[in-house]
Amino acid sequence: MSAFSPAFVAQLNELFRLRRDVRHFRRDLLPPGLIERLLGIACHAPSVGFSQPWRFVIVETPAICQSIRAIFKSCNEAARVAYPDDRAAAYAALKLAGLDDAPCQIAVFAEPDPDTGHGLGRQTMPETIAYSVVMAIHTLWLAARAEGVGLGWVSILDPAQVQACLNVPEAWQFIGYLCVGYPLEVHATPELERRGWEQPRPARSAIFRR
Repeated sequence: MSAFSPAFVAQLNELFRLRRDVRHFRRDLLPPGLIERLLGIACHAPSVGFSQPWRFVIVETPAICQSIRAIFKSCNEAARVAYPDDRAAAYAALKLAGLDDAPCQIAVFAEPDPDTGHGLGRQTMPETIAYSVVMAIHTLWLAARAEGVGLGWVSILDPAQVQACLNVPEAWQFIGYLCVGYPLEVHATPELERRGWEQPRPARSAIFRR
């Protein structure tokens, strides 16, 4: 396996550093075919036993988009009131979804028992199917960012309601709902860090030796 050039490695590190969970989008439409191409790149992600369990649902119907927005609104309010007063105010000030502005929305599911892969590598850890789909989302995130496209992961949704709204197979596991589009603004630091919600931890605090 040959190494890439130092210049490429530096650019790759910059891509990792500048990937953002985008919350503010322009309403400009994305070029035709771009989403399909980016999803094709996402399908190069590693998966347990080469199972390729990801399922992407591009949500385009206005009525369905509004239903997803209503699910988010309900779940977001429930999350807000669960915080103590000081945190609840800070939470309310955050813009936690791009559902109003992002020109593209994608629901991502895992097929829990795909024919592909023949069960390899997941007999003792079946959750690796979901992990594989998360890897595909991260691959999509980086591929989008490399082309100046932002992605926001909306996690404040009820999975059962989303599945019913999208009329997908009952067995599919809901993994994430993504807003995709051109970011309204670009920052060197994450929004939650800028707003004082949380600060980055040094890598050494998450590394242990035994």
